[in-house]
Amino acid sequence: MSGSDSAGSTAPNTWETPRLAGLTTWDSDWAGLRVVVAGIGASGFSAADTLVELGAVVVVVDAGATEENEAKADTLRIVGAHAVLLGAEHAASLPPVDGEPADLVVTSPGWRPTQPLLAEAAAAGVPIWGDVELAWRVRTREGRPTAEWLTITGTNGKTTTVGLTESMLLAAGKRAVAAGNVGTPILDVIRDPQGYEFLAVELSSFQLHWAHSISPLASVCLNVAEDHVDWHGSYEAYLAAKASVYERTRIACIYNVEQRETEEMVEEADVVEGCRAVGFTTGMPSVSMMGVVEDLLVDRAFIEQRKDSAAELASISELGEVVPRHLVANALAAAALVRAAGIPAAAVRDGIRAFQPGDHRIQVVENEGGVLWINDSKATNPHAASASLASFQSVVWVAGGLSKGVSYDDLVTEHAHRLKAVVLLGTDPAPLQGALARHAPDVPVSLHPTLHTGQGRGAGGSADPAAALMQWAVAEAARLAQDGDTVLLAPAAASMDQFSSYAHRGAAFVAAVRARGGQGTTAKES
Repeated sequence: MSGSDSAGSTAPNTWETPRLAGLTTWDSDWAGLRVVVAGIGASGFSAADTLVELGAVVVVVDAGATEENEAKADTLRIVGAHAVLLGAEHAASLPPVDGEPADLVVTSPGWRPTQPLLAEAAAAGVPIWGDVELAWRVRTREGRPTAEWLTITGTNGKTTTVGLTESMLLAAGKRAVAAGNVGTPILDVIRDPQGYEFLAVELSSFQLHWAHSISPLASVCLNVAEDHVDWHGSYEAYLAAKASVYERTRIACIYNVEQRETEEMVEEADVVEGCRAVGFTTGMPSVSMMGVVEDLLVDRAFIEQRKDSAAELASISELGEVVPRHLVANALAAAALVRAAGIPAAAVRDGIRAFQPGDHRIQVVENEGGVLWINDSKATNPHAASASLASFQSVVWVAGGLSKGVSYDDLVTEHAHRLKAVVLLGTDPAPLQGALARHAPDVPVSLHPTLHTGQGRGAGGSADPAAALMQWAVAEAARLAQDGDTVLLAPAAASMDQFSSYAHRGAAFVAAVRARGGQGTTAKES
């Protein structure tokens, strides 16, 4: 972890020009800047709207000529966008802006670096920013408070940690909000008339790839596992994007003691002079760490007597009815972020008590007849599913979906001993089915009879095939589960082959479980 007095890098800045270098506040001279905004989704629309307000000349491009995009385009034209170009042909090359080459491209995070428009911009030396970079540039505005940023990334757990961070800040009486990849476009937050004292900013690897100058008060990478290799081109590039969350951090880089990769990221980061490295662990903490003593979350980093004592923050039971290990880790990471910002220990406890976790994340649906039903539809990759499985001892696992080319061998090998049975979803169950056959051959596997028939999103012939599929899965899990078992929906896969989203999948599971009510019996009772 190297430090410098300035929050910059000595590497050539391919992401800015002399003109752009001077654009560091809302009140800078943005007038006449020629900008192409790539994408008209939530972040792209927000970026275009902001740039128009700043006085830039804006051309917006999106390959999708949908009714929704047409409505957004009409709005942007009304507020003053120079042009909005919809259709695949427009996304194939970098358009001119008012007859001249673009000064800047602001891209939506989902656009890959290899996308033709972005690749052309890079080859021509046109700087490319994401909406988060733009938000950082305009965060300071005369007459409004400038918020401190607490930045959070990781393969899994980002949204929960961002929510906990926000809750702790609010408990301390701070004007704070969660923003970024969590759902609210960060530029919408920046433009709030009242302003904020703190932003808890969730950053995906895509957003980090296009962010270049952020200098947060504190930052954390919760964990890393192979993901989004198709977008980044390699796992190494994905790791580099995640590691950039630590660059230019001013007060504290928070890392996961139980995952060495995150500590190495901190060691290699170029940070502001005086920045500290602070670890979090679900075990006993050493000096300058957050951790667990018996059933308490404790702080040995942000107290004066940290060499021989720890400050109590909260009890684990205050996190909820079911508290998996990764939730404890997320709470400790959030606590480290806010403690770095000077938030008192009492507010950490109060924030944990007030926090309402989102649906589809270790959501207790029902506990009846000795069987615990858990919805963790948000576990869309093997790393997330592994954390979920590790929380329970005897599991009827409802899993499968769109695998995105990942391997399930390590996941099944690690958790075969806790699998009572598996109920498989997914139009192509072969990847997970194969791993189960190789590494858990004695575990019963249930497969819907229509999954190999090409009927796509559902279970043959139903008016609501997704609901029918989940009703079958829940009925099958109820048949297999006994007193003391947990039925766990933790798919380890994306949902879009049979459901519209992980939330749709989780909602279908919850509805199917609750519809059973007291009708079903466990295998032990029958």
